[in-house]
Amino acid sequence: MPATGGRNTEEPLSGTRAPEDAAVSGGRQSLPGAVWVLGFVSLLMDASSEMIHGLLPLFLFDVLGASAFIVGLIEGLGEATALIVKVFSGTLSDYLGRRKWLAVSGYALAALTKPLFAIASSIQLVLAARLLDRVGKGIRGAPRDALVADLAPANSRGAAFGLRQSLDTVGAFLGPLLAVVLMLLWHDHFRRVFWVAVIPAVLSVALLVVGVREPVRAAGGRRPNPFLKENIEALGPAYWRVVMIATLCSLARFSEAFLLLRAQQGGIPVALVPLVMVAMNIVYSLCAYPFGKLSDRMSHTRLLAFGLVVLIGADFVLASGDHWPTVIAGVALWGMHLGMTQGLFATMVSETAPARLRGTAFGLYNLAGGGAMLLASAAAGSLWSAFGAAYAFLAGAIFSLLALFGIYLWRPRAIAGR
Repeated sequence: MPATGGRNTEEPLSGTRAPEDAAVSGGRQSLPGAVWVLGFVSLLMDASSEMIHGLLPLFLFDVLGASAFIVGLIEGLGEATALIVKVFSGTLSDYLGRRKWLAVSGYALAALTKPLFAIASSIQLVLAARLLDRVGKGIRGAPRDALVADLAPANSRGAAFGLRQSLDTVGAFLGPLLAVVLMLLWHDHFRRVFWVAVIPAVLSVALLVVGVREPVRAAGGRRPNPFLKENIEALGPAYWRVVMIATLCSLARFSEAFLLLRAQQGGIPVALVPLVMVAMNIVYSLCAYPFGKLSDRMSHTRLLAFGLVVLIGADFVLASGDHWPTVIAGVALWGMHLGMTQGLFATMVSETAPARLRGTAFGLYNLAGGGAMLLASAAAGSLWSAFGAAYAFLAGAIFSLLALFGIYLWRPRAIAGR
């Protein structure tokens, strides 16, 4: 890869831009205000969600008596549900030619589910609330990501996705931090904290409604049916290679609920366990935007390979022990991996899929990741329950190695040659 200049246009996994984006100016453009608003919408909703999810594994484990397997199954089903629903919402946003109001409906559904966690007295009700919450996430996710791609200048999409991910992650560490403060103030009263989480969720919906105007689309265009053979073929082999690599990465990176359980094993007080998520998301937030900008200039597969090496390091550190310095070090590496790869995958999808099929492309990408996430979380919970935490994290490291091998196998010159 050249030391200066733009990213190599021969990038095999993601360097093929959609035809609609071919004519762009050479200089980089500033990001539109609507991209910033979408970032702050994500910030508010993630703060709300993480206030709950940073405590939910402990609530299930300590209050409702769930096993590690049940915790993993609930988390896996929840995340898989969100990612699978994205297929249909993304496809619908392509067909309708409108993305904003689908995103609004998804954020609104998630906001409406927050009180269910506060009143839950059984594992079954927590599962129902978690699934409905993740349905809301699934409805909003693909249209929102496609909307970011529609709004951002084509040669600054890495920065746009990095910015949105960074602001999203600010919420992801503010939420657990507020949860810690409230747990200490209210003497480990889970349900009161869950009620407070309703407030930022409602604010996020209001901000999206008033703060984002969807780009005007050309009238009279034919609505794409993504299930036609010609449209599936139009996604192209480069897009499907991105999906295959992302699926392997999802198998390697199971639910963060296991990071919280690992911290509790080390004797961290219940009220302070959410600080683990604070640490992870601070690192994630600090890394997402710089690495997003970097992805506009360097080989995507090279950057992805570095991210997988970091995840392997995180798994080995977390497998090695449960003392709090060890856990924090592993969690920080986990956050760095997320910052290096999550916005990167979004950029890779947006650049390999035609603009008219971006919603569908994000949906199918997340469908594959959803199935992998379900399998990974259930497997990690089973290994944890049967053999202990170390085996769960070592299994994650093995799948990370497989994903790294997959990059070399499909396009070895992208990493080794430049």
